[in-house]
Amino acid sequence: MSTITQAFVLSAGLGTRLRPLTDEIPKPLIPIYQRPLITFALDHLIAAGVRQLVINMHRFPEMFQAFFPENSYAGRSVALIHEPELLETGGGIKNAEPSLGDGAFITYSGDILTDIDLQPLIEEHFARGNDVTLALRATGLGTDVAFRGNRVVDIAKRYGTPGTLDFANIAVWNSEIFRRIPPGLKISFIPILSDWIGDGGKVGGLILNGGKWFNIGSRAEYLEVHRVILRERWRPYYLRNDRWPESVARTASVHPSAQLLGCTVVGADCQVGADVVLEDTILWPGAQIASTSRLRSCIVRSRKTVSGIHCNTDI
Repeated sequence: MSTITQAFVLSAGLGTRLRPLTDEIPKPLIPIYQRPLITFALDHLIAAGVRQLVINMHRFPEMFQAFFPENSYAGRSVALIHEPELLETGGGIKNAEPSLGDGAFITYSGDILTDIDLQPLIEEHFARGNDVTLALRATGLGTDVAFRGNRVVDIAKRYGTPGTLDFANIAVWNSEIFRRIPPGLKISFIPILSDWIGDGGKVGGLILNGGKWFNIGSRAEYLEVHRVILRERWRPYYLRNDRWPESVARTASVHPSAQLLGCTVVGADCQVGADVVLEDTILWPGAQIASTSRLRSCIVRSRKTVSGIHCNTDI
């Protein structure tokens, strides 16, 4: 069985579509049933054999540093790379070269949640002798990737070939990619890949339509992933925490008269007062809800205090 021991988790995005939720926290650290989103990516990679994790960051680097105070996670080393100016995906990969070095590596977007099996993607990469191997999926969100046989032949119709598949935001790369990206350049890896295809590079792919795959880019998608987890009792196979998902954190204080209805999640150290009604509402850590308040389809950010009646509001 082939293994890859290093991975680059792309976490430097702005999280614009999730604002105001991301006004005070980077998107990869938003909670999903008490767990920061990025931890799913890290546990997924560790289960696949990764031992060295490299994470780029842009907004709120101090929050990443606080979350990884010893530059480690679950016994694996973590290298944090701050990008004061965004370099996009291609520039970010080039910027991570000193931390990755030689050998194949996996890239994994820090804002997706999935349980697709990574091992077939790794095996496909080495069996085909690819330069790059993309995880592909019929996501319903995009059809930019043209896939023929075992090769990606076009992306976004650069060469006139219409696509049918979406990039699932996970890929395996050989270190040759570093020689194809100029240093200090702000650039997506899409034009880099397109040029590589035109130069005869072995850009492969594997369709991975099994399992769950969530792109948490909007408020609606954030709420929906919670509903799916609750409704389907979904739990990624790679999680080691037997308590997940936790609808009410153990350190939360909820008054006995409060009602928690539907898909409601109460985060760590939250305070929920008497006669409160929460319906399909998510409270981030430290939120305080005053007595007799009514919240429906709301998201209350960390350490915010709320009173009164609110519906479909981010607080």
